[in-house]
Amino acid sequence: MSNAAEVQDPASGFKSGSCLERVLAGGHFAVTGEIGPPKGWDPEVIRKKSELLLGYVDGANITDNQTAIVRMSSIAAGIIAKQQGLEPIIQMTCRDRNRLAMQSDLLGAAAHGINSVLCLSGDHQSFGNHPGAKNVHDIDSLQLVQMVKGLREGRFQCGEEIKGGGPGYFVGAAANPFADPLDWRPYRLAKKAAAGADFIQTQLVFDVEHFREYMKKVVDLGVHERTAILAGVGPLKSTGMAKYMRDRVPGMMVPDFCVKRMADAVAEVDPDDKKARAETWRAEGIKLCIEQIQEIREIEGVAGVHIMAIEWEAAIKPLVEGAGLYPRPEVGDE
Repeated sequence: MSNAAEVQDPASGFKSGSCLERVLAGGHFAVTGEIGPPKGWDPEVIRKKSELLLGYVDGANITDNQTAIVRMSSIAAGIIAKQQGLEPIIQMTCRDRNRLAMQSDLLGAAAHGINSVLCLSGDHQSFGNHPGAKNVHDIDSLQLVQMVKGLREGRFQCGEEIKGGGPGYFVGAAANPFADPLDWRPYRLAKKAAAGADFIQTQLVFDVEHFREYMKKVVDLGVHERTAILAGVGPLKSTGMAKYMRDRVPGMMVPDFCVKRMADAVAEVDPDDKKARAETWRAEGIKLCIEQIQEIREIEGVAGVHIMAIEWEAAIKPLVEGAGLYPRPEVGDE
């Protein structure tokens, strides 16, 4: 039996026709990636990043002003990525828009053939380059999932019908297995599945043992049968990065052995040779991430992985190939 959730609607076929949806519905282990739009308007940045992911992922998140820093619109960047042949999954945060703007933007994205949406709360504006900006949070991420599902069913959040019917959205949400209170996290995930999330992407998983325990509870609740769960993974770039994520990033669990492994990797490398150290670190980070993907793949209830190679899109190819997830399955429109 496949770990992928049943995401096909027997009455109407595929909800969105997206590649990601078809991969999951076919019982394949899915792979998604991530593209961060530039802090500028040059479309070539998106084109180059799209080329690095094309053929190696079933969909690519286009982040929405991640870390509360102003960047090119996720929808505009998604259109560029789609023109390159890459399937975009646009992120939408509750931080920056009220429900009118969200629904308007979602209709605009659908008009350009972009139907995969990841619903997020958004990083607090104090972390970004406009700390004095006012957040909106007209609705929360759970309500956003419900609203997008409602749009798909042909009605606005107010209950009014959409002329011509609803777009075929494939609705995603995020989950953090490592945030406090830990015991509550599987139930929070269950709420998002009940709200209408077709797929879930988790926070970065470095502590595979803790994630395995989390997934046991998720499976006991039957949540994996209602939504497809993609575990977040990503390569470490240095010992400093590993330490920072372990010690400074809330809701993140980085075991000490990950820090030690990155440190040991450069133990014999000249401390003054920065290029050699960077290359060694990155090679070890990719190797460690591949091992984690292979472990995670064996966990019951996991339908795929979401690779977050932050500003390191070139790492996607060796990760997917090294984990034995290439070539990606060919799936038709039906």
